[in-house]
Amino acid sequence: MADPKGFMTTPRETPARRPVELRLLDWREVYEPFPPSRLEQQAGRCMDCGIPFCHSGCPLGNLIPEWNDLVWRHDWQEAADRLHATNNFPEFTGRLCPAPCESACVLGINSDPVTIKQVEVEIIDRAFASGWVVPVPPAALTGRTVAVIGSGPAGLAAAQQLTRAGHEVTVFERDDEPGEGTKFRCGVDAGTDVTAEELQGSFDAIVLCGGARVPRDLSLPGRELGGIYQAMDYLPLSNRALIDRHEPPITARGRNVVIIGGGDTGADCLGTAHRQGAASVTQLEILPRPPASRPGHQPWPTYPIIYRVSSAHEEGGERAYAAATLGFHGDDAGQVRALQLADADGFEPVPGTERELPCDLVLLALGFTGAERPGLLTELGVAFDARGNAGRDDQYATSVPGVFAAGDMGRGQSLIVWAIAEGRSAAAAVDRYLGGASQLPAPIPASARPLS
Repeated sequence: MADPKGFMTTPRETPARRPVELRLLDWREVYEPFPPSRLEQQAGRCMDCGIPFCHSGCPLGNLIPEWNDLVWRHDWQEAADRLHATNNFPEFTGRLCPAPCESACVLGINSDPVTIKQVEVEIIDRAFASGWVVPVPPAALTGRTVAVIGSGPAGLAAAQQLTRAGHEVTVFERDDEPGEGTKFRCGVDAGTDVTAEELQGSFDAIVLCGGARVPRDLSLPGRELGGIYQAMDYLPLSNRALIDRHEPPITARGRNVVIIGGGDTGADCLGTAHRQGAASVTQLEILPRPPASRPGHQPWPTYPIIYRVSSAHEEGGERAYAAATLGFHGDDAGQVRALQLADADGFEPVPGTERELPCDLVLLALGFTGAERPGLLTELGVAFDARGNAGRDDQYATSVPGVFAAGDMGRGQSLIVWAIAEGRSAAAAVDRYLGGASQLPAPIPASARPLS
C-alpha cells in the first residue's frame, strides 16, 4: 500500500485555480501547476481499503490503488502503464470526467476522498512530457477491416483497441478535424458522403459511435425568433473560431445571454460566453437547487446530486433554480429580446410568478434525445430501442449482422468514462465476431448501469 498513515495525516488538497480575472483572458488550463511532491502525498492518502469501491464507481475498472501506490513510491512510468492498462485516454478523463470514482472512495465515508482525478491527470501529463506514450502496433495483421463511425471517446477507444488487435480500422468523422488516433477520413458524413451499402461492402464490421446527437428542444411561443440556438450549434463554432482566429458566427460578445439547462453543457456555454465578453449571463435550471452535502437517499458509494461550483460558475453569471421557461418575446426585427419565465414546482410553473428576463442570445442546453434519424442507422436497417437509441444486445451487436453500437449512440447521453468503457467492450465483441475469440478487455456489458 501507499503511506500507511497517509489518510490520517495528510488532508485532501487540490490545485488552486488561476485567478478569474486572468483566466477569462485566455482559453488555457484553469488550474495552477501542482508540485509533484504534494501530488505524491495526495496519492499516499489511498488507504489500501481491501475492497476498493473506486473500481465500482468507474466503469473502466481503473486500477486506482495500484497507480496511487506507484506515484507515492515515485515510480511514475509504471503508474502510467497501469493507468493505460484500463483507460485509452486518461488525458480526457483526467480533465473532463466528474470523477464518480471519488464518490465511491471508501475514505469518503467519513472523510474527504482521495484526489483520484488529479493523480490521474498528473500521471498522463508527465507520461506525455517524458515520451512514455508511444504507439502500440499489432504484432500481426488479421486481414479484416472495420469501419468506426464517429471519433468521440467511444469511437476512439474502439478504434485503438481494434487496431492493436491487428484489424485495419478506418474512422469516419463528419467534422473537419479528428479527435486523435488511427486512420481517419474527416469531412465524411457517413450515410451521406459514404452510403450504408458502401460501408457494408467495404468493411467486415461496422462500429456505430456517432453519439446521441438529437438535441432536446423547447416547443414554446417565440421559439422561431432569431438569437435562440442549440448549445451544440454554438460551442463547436466557438472552438473552430479559436483555431481559425476569427470571430465566431454566433458570439456572446456584448450580449445578455440566457442558458437554459444546468448541466455540464450549460457550464461549457457559461465559460465560453464569459470569454467572448458577454454583458451578462444567466443560467436557468428547472429543478430546485441541490443540497450542499450528500442526501440520505443517495448513500455512499453512489454519485450524489449535490450543489457544485465548477470553474465556469466561479467566473460569474447568475444561476436560477426552479425556473420554468414559458416562452420568448421578440423585437420588430424578429430577434429575441426577452425570456418569459416563472418559478417552478416540479416541472409546472407557479401561477403569479411570471416575469421577463431581458436577453438577446439564448442557448438551449437541455440534453439529447437519441441517435439521429433518418440517416445512416436507418439506411443500415438498425432497430431503435424505446428511448431512441440504437438497439443492441449485451454484446453491443445491433439487429444488423456485423454492425455494433457503442457509446451515447447505444446508451444515450452519458459520461466520458462510460463511452470509453463501451468502446473498449465493443471492440472486444467485434474482435470475437471477426476471429471467434478475443484477448481484448471488455470492462462492461451493454446493459451495465452506474451505481444508484
